[in-house]
Amino acid sequence: MGRCSRPTGRRASNSLSVVADSVVDMRILHTSDWHIGRTFHGVDLLADQGAVLESIAELVAAQSIDVVVVPGDIYDRAVPSADAVVVCNRGLEAIRAAGAVIVATSGNHDSPARLGAGAAFASAGGLHLMTKVGSVATPVVVDDEHGSVAFYGIPYLEPETTRVELDVPAARTHAEVLDAAMDLVRADLAARGEAGQHVRSVVLAHAFIVGGEATGSERSISSGGIETAPASAFDGVDYVALGHLHSPQTLTERVRYSGSPLPYSFGERSHRKAVWILELDADGLGSVDRVDLPVVRGLARIEGTVEELTTHAAFSEYEDHYVSAVLTDEVRPVDAMRLLQQRFRHAIHLEWRRPEDDGGLRYRDRVRGRSDLEIATSFLTDMRSAPTAAESALFERALASVQRETESTRTPASTVDRGAA
Repeated sequence: MGRCSRPTGRRASNSLSVVADSVVDMRILHTSDWHIGRTFHGVDLLADQGAVLESIAELVAAQSIDVVVVPGDIYDRAVPSADAVVVCNRGLEAIRAAGAVIVATSGNHDSPARLGAGAAFASAGGLHLMTKVGSVATPVVVDDEHGSVAFYGIPYLEPETTRVELDVPAARTHAEVLDAAMDLVRADLAARGEAGQHVRSVVLAHAFIVGGEATGSERSISSGGIETAPASAFDGVDYVALGHLHSPQTLTERVRYSGSPLPYSFGERSHRKAVWILELDADGLGSVDRVDLPVVRGLARIEGTVEELTTHAAFSEYEDHYVSAVLTDEVRPVDAMRLLQQRFRHAIHLEWRRPEDDGGLRYRDRVRGRSDLEIATSFLTDMRSAPTAAESALFERALASVQRETESTRTPASTVDRGAA
């Protein structure tokens, strides 16, 4: 059990908190889906991720936040790189140094075992990693002047691997296993109420809830069953901090997605990333405010010929953005990415859209008469730059290998004829 403390005129000790001037409600910051270690069209985002975590830590200090909740997908992969771990640890340390307790769960990108390793040790320092399915009804309890707030962490629940542990062996959908987990949460809250405790509640969950809208950068969590669950599954708690979807969304006043702190697809280029800051008063949820995060680097999708994109002043505002370019040249430009990057140094994606008046040639018509090696070389040149000698040699070996395999598995016509007869 922890006790809130921040520089607001109150002090905390092993006895009851004392308020100098007035009762201060608990302030909670909801963020999620950091995806530390993720790349964006091959570009390392660790510097951007470190910058946005530092911004969150500054917000914690400026807004006198007591608890930061992170419902999953802290890392982008189950086995993060050493550099990703360093960035994550620095971010967590900065948030703790700013004065907030951290409560986090594992998402579908995280490894519960790896993320939760050392959880008992970390909790002594104010970092509570809730990754075990069997512990969903064992909350982190933080005290304030109104009583206690119980933080229940529901990690990502894959039906096939969690249904037995949740005592619903027949469950096949996300809704069924989430219902089972929430039944355990509500039972624990009821027991605390019967014991005379005044407890408010916050649930962290990583799930796709009905009414939420995906951005396109989320990994699907459907695996043979229905991937969504209703918001009504969370009835009976004061606030639900959701993770998984990457844009800030309000499903009900008490059920929200914070979204990711950075955009992870060009489909999110118009999204403003944010966190939710909520206050819990004596009766439960008092207020929820959205606070936008600073834009580390903007995203832009631009369209035109190579000459237009590299010379026209209209595109100058995007020179420091991550850029996706759609080229409209009559003929596929040579070395297009290199030319674009001379102006847009963060250009990371391009495609060539043949003008509509080209007669609508199909792909096979456009490449007719060209060898497989020429087609592969042209593609790499368009996407990045001309291949090196080593890359060209690799292409040749790969294509030769495919050709040998094709020939070795081809059945002679005479054999087929005899078998058919």
